[in-house]
Amino acid sequence: MWRKNWRNQIWSYLDEPFDLVVIGGGITGAGIFSEATRRGYKTILIDANDFASGTSSRSSKLVHGGFRYLRNGQLRITYDSVRERERLLREERGLINELGFLIAKYKGDWLPMWALGFGLTVYDLIAFRWGHKYYAPEKMLDLCQDLNSTNLQGGYRYFDALTDDARLVLKTIKQAVKNGGLAINYCAAEKILRSKQGQIYGLQIVDTAPNGAQTSCEVKSRAIINATGVWAEDVCTMDPQRSGAVSKLRKLQGSHLVFRFEDLPLSRAVSIWHPKDKRPVFAFPWEGVTVVGTTDVDATSPVEIDPAISPGEYEYLLEFVQFAFPGRGLDENDVQSTFSGFRSVVDTGKTDPSKESREHILNYDNGLLTVSGGKLTTFNLMAQQALNMLEKLDASFIPNGYKITDEEPPNIKMFARSPIETRDGIRLIGRYGDDIHRMIAEIGMQEFQAIEGSPNLWAELRWADRNEGVVHLDDLLLRRLRLGILLPGGGVSL
Repeated sequence: MWRKNWRNQIWSYLDEPFDLVVIGGGITGAGIFSEATRRGYKTILIDANDFASGTSSRSSKLVHGGFRYLRNGQLRITYDSVRERERLLREERGLINELGFLIAKYKGDWLPMWALGFGLTVYDLIAFRWGHKYYAPEKMLDLCQDLNSTNLQGGYRYFDALTDDARLVLKTIKQAVKNGGLAINYCAAEKILRSKQGQIYGLQIVDTAPNGAQTSCEVKSRAIINATGVWAEDVCTMDPQRSGAVSKLRKLQGSHLVFRFEDLPLSRAVSIWHPKDKRPVFAFPWEGVTVVGTTDVDATSPVEIDPAISPGEYEYLLEFVQFAFPGRGLDENDVQSTFSGFRSVVDTGKTDPSKESREHILNYDNGLLTVSGGKLTTFNLMAQQALNMLEKLDASFIPNGYKITDEEPPNIKMFARSPIETRDGIRLIGRYGDDIHRMIAEIGMQEFQAIEGSPNLWAELRWADRNEGVVHLDDLLLRRLRLGILLPGGGVSL
């Protein structure tokens, strides 16, 4: 799809008029891009950096209903998230998979056991399936032997889901490209173009790829959707005639610790209320490691593409690990890697940032539609609502008819005579979809071997380098595959 010279080819197409330009290659922009091409709009997606290089490769990897939102009275976002989680589990098997959670309650935790059970009952009723179950302390310890037994009063099991967030973004973008859209990374917006009458007619963009010609041009478009997350306000300042402001955003940082699975082996996620401030914090198995997160603090440093965990966040998460799993004796020397990301929420002035709503807001300004807030799980709903608003407020936007690619979907039976195990086959189909046919045809079976210490295969590395728009080494090792955080030293030994 994005093979040799692909960037030059896309730049050669930019003198053609578009219906829509989407700024932002995270999960929100990817979802809007996909939905717009399905509706038949001629659409281009741009990102000043790599696809998913911001928040959407640095999330907690959970496709969840937001159980904790219930205690904040945020019923609408919980309902939407649970329903979308169930849909994604059906449609994205192998990329989004069910994950069991143990939520443990200790003496002194603020929420009584009956209230915890009631909340999980509501959670299951929304999903139309019964998944939670109460366990006494001894049974909780049977399910997680490393769990702190001191003052443990019992807990519950329930289910959410887990994904590779960056791969979900890329798969969504690639589907839209197959439907006729254009997508280019390392291409920054410079100025929103409006006529004297105030109507948007395009966007000035510049190539930011290394060793590039710094090509700049004007892309003609009937409308622009700003889906840049924490950078949404920056994009709005590129509009010389904007008449209104986007909803005030609160920029929060969430950070995570990564441990070797051998040092913290978990078969399911474990969540407890942090002993310091009673926020829910969790540890879960992911891609051959164990991830601990997340923090939820106001961003105090400038919002950048590659934020680092703060000393306070590091200490906070390590304190959780040492309380929840004391027998493991883990300290800072056992932390293999960390990752942090910024998320934007609509600022309502709450003292506790964790109590801010994760619902999204749409602001329309005569051809410029800005999407603020939201969460990974509901990206498809956000896309539908954004385009519905555009069609309602701009009479020139009339869907041309839904486009669906007619390629035969891959089936696990295709691996019947190969050395690829069923589990790996399901995973490959989930991550690469129709591309798996070409991957097998173009890359020898000897490449379908696991990279040491990782669930990734050498074939995936080869495929990504050739076909997935890699510009920097970071793109390959932090987003197409996740070796940069899954392997010691970022995989330098390989």
